[in-house]
Amino acid sequence: MSTDNPPSSVDADGESEFDAAEVQALRERVEELEASMAELDDDDDRQKLTIVATQGSFDMAYPPLILASTAAAFGWDVVVFHTFWGLDILHEEKSRDLKLSAVGNPNMPMPNALAALPGMDAMATRMMQKRIDENGTASIEELIELSLETGVDLQACQMTIELMEYDEDDFYDGVTTGVGAATALQHMAESDVQLLV
Repeated sequence: MSTDNPPSSVDADGESEFDAAEVQALRERVEELEASMAELDDDDDRQKLTIVATQGSFDMAYPPLILASTAAAFGWDVVVFHTFWGLDILHEEKSRDLKLSAVGNPNMPMPNALAALPGMDAMATRMMQKRIDENGTASIEELIELSLETGVDLQACQMTIELMEYDEDDFYDGVTTGVGAATALQHMAESDVQLLV
């Protein structure tokens, strides 16, 4: 719709019925509406990603947060649905004390018999934390903040909140609580990519 040449209307005395300021205000309003429509069209073309985070160990907190924040940075519509132990990632207190399990991990540089000894999980967690710090990799808390800032919808499963007897105030500010499986499934059905982590 062009607003370059609005039709002029002249009254009986030969004066314009439109005030120049009104015409300019109308032009600006039309431009705003056109820009809004263009944004709506862009939103329809956004790719959608749903991640279901089910594991709450130190090493498994990183994949959903890194993938989510990266996709959001590329303009994707992203939801991460945290359920069961994955809910601990969003729990302010528990997320600061997540552990890495040394047992049953075939990539750990130690046999399972040694990994099962008391204190090995704490040692493995400290070793991984040291590598993360030395590499300058963001912390879990920083990745949560980044995800929320970039528009990722971090969702906490309501059933799991009740099961674990958590309070909705236990989670980071900005986390969406009270989300059920039906809502998560609806977003998955509309998503271009669905991941289970």
